[in-house]
Amino acid sequence: MTKALKKTTTAKTSVKPAYKRVLLKISGEALMGDQQYGQDSKTILRICEDIKSALAIGVELCLVVGGGNIFRGIQGAANGMERASADYMGMLATVLNALAIQNQLERMNVDTRVLSAISMMQICEPYIRRRAERHMERGRVVIFAAGTGNPFFTTDTAAALRANEMGCDLLMKGTQVDGVYSADPRKDKKAKHLPTLTYHEVLVKDLKVMDASAISLARENQIPIMVFSLHSKNAIADAVCGKGKFTLIQD
Repeated sequence: MTKALKKTTTAKTSVKPAYKRVLLKISGEALMGDQQYGQDSKTILRICEDIKSALAIGVELCLVVGGGNIFRGIQGAANGMERASADYMGMLATVLNALAIQNQLERMNVDTRVLSAISMMQICEPYIRRRAERHMERGRVVIFAAGTGNPFFTTDTAAALRANEMGCDLLMKGTQVDGVYSADPRKDKKAKHLPTLTYHEVLVKDLKVMDASAISLARENQIPIMVFSLHSKNAIADAVCGKGKFTLIQD
């Protein structure tokens, strides 16, 4: 019995991740699955299974989740709503997504905490940097909700900000495609996959990987950004180990 346990433990730790502490940015659209709106439970389950696989190889993981599957502040503003009010509505949408991910992870026996930049004491903890650090040190998955807590800033910027505050080695952006291309691969069959880029190239070419403030914040603090697809099994663990197809942005 003891020998069997030792073998199992060795199998889990034999794969060593290239990065120890990682922030994963999940867009709200990634949670929709094949739906046009809202949350797809099967998609959330698959993503949470991938998160658990990454934890099993020793990765310390925190998340920033978007809210575009429910409400996008910039679209609300485009429809005549005051931008600040629209952005606050978008922040509330990220809390809904964070709670859905937390619920699924806890059903899988993964210890999780949701920390919101907007105080909602009845449903989640307020964001306090040192508290978030303690949670991560105890092996918990920390989900950062409500963006930065300020209008006019995207969840991309929130991801870069939290990655810096948590001392992360890598900022991962899970998307619908397996990296950055020279053009939209869904529209242009000749689009070329770009395995590596510099922060400068992303900004100068206006590649729309993340918004400019997020790229600049990552560049200033030398945090690599990895763009990969969330749609394949074990995508997170494979990407952290340098496997699979992705784009790595760094100097």
